[in-house]
This record gives sequence, structure tokens and C-alpha cells, in this order.
Amino acid sequence: MTEPTASLGDLNERSRAIFRQLVETYLDTGEPVGSRTLSRSVGLGLSPATIRNVMQDLEILGLLGSPHVSAGRVPTDLGLRLFVDGVLEIGDLGTDERTEIERNLDSNDADLAGMLDRAGTLLSGLSHCASLVTAPKREAPIRHVDFVALGPDRAIAVLVMQDGTVENRVFTPPLGLTPAAMREAANFLNATLNGRTLAEAQQVIEQEIRQRRSELDMLAAEMVERGVALWSRDGGEGPDRLIVRGRANLLDQEADAQELERIRQLFDDLEQKRDMLQLLDLADSGDGVRVFIGSENKLFSLSGSSLVIAPYTDANRRIIGAIGVIGPTRLNYGRIVPIVDYTARLVGRLVSGDRPTRRIG
Repeated sequence: MTEPTASLGDLNERSRAIFRQLVETYLDTGEPVGSRTLSRSVGLGLSPATIRNVMQDLEILGLLGSPHVSAGRVPTDLGLRLFVDGVLEIGDLGTDERTEIERNLDSNDADLAGMLDRAGTLLSGLSHCASLVTAPKREAPIRHVDFVALGPDRAIAVLVMQDGTVENRVFTPPLGLTPAAMREAANFLNATLNGRTLAEAQQVIEQEIRQRRSELDMLAAEMVERGVALWSRDGGEGPDRLIVRGRANLLDQEADAQELERIRQLFDDLEQKRDMLQLLDLADSGDGVRVFIGSENKLFSLSGSSLVIAPYTDANRRIIGAIGVIGPTRLNYGRIVPIVDYTARLVGRLVSGDRPTRRIG
């Protein structure tokens, strides 16, 4: 993260008041803010000329910038960082929003993927931005593997973990695969992988196939390799762990060409899911919510977006995933930070099997 080169200590009371009012106005409107607009703000009581001089000083400090030839100013990434860290007041989450989050997430079923999907949909709806959720690493030992033919060119791979998690994936089996070869592949996997985690599966299977290829039917061996690859590529830590919801919320009909290009770049980043596992690293470096603004976050620096992200933990307080909101740098941070924080803590409670009987404080 970029460390600010300016601090609130560099600003006198008047400069702080103008800086705060300008940033709040910008976050509310998304438009450059001029001295005349600020002079009409309640509580400042300053002339446009006085405000203009202060704005010039703030620009010299790198806290404000001028995107156009007009006299309006917008906060820079550095200015937004200073505002979020030293000026922004984070309020409590409203009762209605708490109730909505609890109602949508708290369910009696044990479908973790469904709960995380609901969390992403809920966050995108509440924030009117895109949401990001990383699913926990699949570390439970394997109990059973099975293959079910759907037709000559389609089959389902069923993976049952010892924690009760079940995953089904449709895939294309090798051409000419017989029912006997499918049973042979499943038996081989069950004998080899039982009690092992997905992180161990790929290496074990490759070694076993090399040593026992003569014992396996050729099509069965290919079936084994395809079946394990469905889950174990990247040790179960691949991009499929990322849930993205609400991309359409980032499309603003009034956005200019430059803004639309940034959104297009963001969509490309999200679609390609480049370096998404770094999201865990971002959240893992500290407790609670973290805010990354514009160029501070290299994942989305080209699109000039902000990321508000928080980790969620298991019953042993280990960080196993992250949940967050991504949108333009003019996010309503004061509202979104407590929403992300509360949602992440509730997800952690539910993942741990601890169903709250009262609201999280």
C-alpha cells in the first residue's frame, strides 16, 4: 500500500474543514468540486477566493487534482487515503441492514457454496457495486469419489469429503469409455485418495499412475487424470474459488468514455480472475476491514477502482476466505465498510457452525 506523504498534521483547521467538505461532496456527486460550491456549504462561512487558495495548497500537497480545465477539484488516491484513514467517520450498521444480512445468510442447510453465493449477491445489492467472495480452501480429507455416465460424451464426477461436503461436476469423458473402465477409475481413486486432501491428490495420482499404468486400462487411466484435474489443479486453490456478483452495478449510463474504459478493464480483470488469490493475502495481513484505493491495489490499478475487503475465519480463528466490494474510488466508504465488516464476521460464524442467537456486536 502506498504510504501517504501528507498527513492531517500538515493541515490547519480551515484546510481540514475544506478538504473534508470537498471529499464528501465528491463522494456524493462524483463530480469535480469548485470553490463556489464549497462556499455555499453550511458551516464553512468562507469566500470562494479563500477556499480557492486553500484548494491550491491541498493540490500542492498531492491531496487534490484537477481532471479537467475547469476550476473543480477531485481528491487524488492519496487524498482519499488520508480521508479514509483520518477523517472518515464509520457509523454503526443500521438495524434494517443487519436484519437483511442475517435473513439472507442464516439458513439451516449446510450448503456452503450456496451461502457464499448469497453473501456475494447480498453485498452487491446493498453496495450497488460488484462483490468478491473467496471460498475456503478445500482441506478436508476425501471420503469417496464416483463417476456417473450421463451419455456417450457427458459424465458427472462426484466428490464426497469427510466433512460432509459434496461436489458434482459435469465433464467430457474419454472417447469410447466403457462402464467397466469408469468403475475401474473410481475404484482406483477411492483406494488411492481416501483420507487425503485435494492439495495432496495431484502429486499422489501422477505418481501412482506412473507406477501402476500397466495395471490400469488406458481409458481408465485417462479418466483418472481427467477426474482429479477437475478439482486438484493448483492444489484446490485455483480461480474457481472466487465468486463475483453484481458486475452490472458498475455500469453507469452517464459514465464518460474514459470511465467506461476503466470499467471495461475491470471487467476483464474480473473475468480473467488474474492473481485473485492475492485477495487472501490482502485480507490476511490484518484483522478487520481493509480499504485499497486505486493504484494502491495492483490487482485493479489499471481500472482505478477501490476494494473494501475483510477476512472471515473458521472455528479456530484461521483466515480461510475473504469477502469484499469493488467499485469506483468514490465509494460511500462510511456505509460500505460496516456492511463488509458485519457480513464477513457473520459468514465466519456460519462457516464455523456457530449460528448466532443474537446479533453480532
